[in-house]
Amino acid sequence: MRLQERYDAIMEHFKKEPAPNSELNYSNTYELLIAVVLSAQCTDKRVNLTTPALFAAYPNPEALAAAEFDDVFALIKSISYPNNKARHLIGMAQKLVSEFGGEVPSSIEELMSLPGVGRKTANVVASIVWNEPVIAVDTHVHRVSHRLGLSKGKTPREVELDLERHISAEDRPTAHHYLLLHGRYVCTALKPKCEACDLAKWCYMFSKNSKN
Repeated sequence: MRLQERYDAIMEHFKKEPAPNSELNYSNTYELLIAVVLSAQCTDKRVNLTTPALFAAYPNPEALAAAEFDDVFALIKSISYPNNKARHLIGMAQKLVSEFGGEVPSSIEELMSLPGVGRKTANVVASIVWNEPVIAVDTHVHRVSHRLGLSKGKTPREVELDLERHISAEDRPTAHHYLLLHGRYVCTALKPKCEACDLAKWCYMFSKNSKN
């Protein structure tokens, strides 16, 4: 099977399902940005348990920009890497206020200029809020892309470029969620559910293991 045929078949299968949404809870772009920053190396479930109190205490960038580190830390201490994330959240809010008028910027480059915001976080926010034709590559997307045979990229950026090269611009905003959810619930890290996977017929890893 040619690479583009594999991509097309997998995307067509995904698109038969309802369009996926982020499993993070948020009500505006500011809250989404915070939730995605907190979700790095942490489960969405844990983030969703943590953010209600945080959003209530700091409902806008101005409030968070004026926050004390110890107060933010106390609200997110159950999240992974709370020290760094507390500093990043305060620094991010301060930059939103000082350079962006308290609004979350819409460009990838400006988003990445914020403390704690890397390319993955920027792509997630831009694709969800502004439907930008980008694909965020987290550990799930990276793993699934390799196993399915969609990319051999060693870094998230290399995988991102491979995916964007073969997935149409209109499909990219949802492709991240399809691949992420597939990795979270089917193509899991330790015990992938290959026998129950609807993508097995197109999967490079499944085909390789079946021949062994």
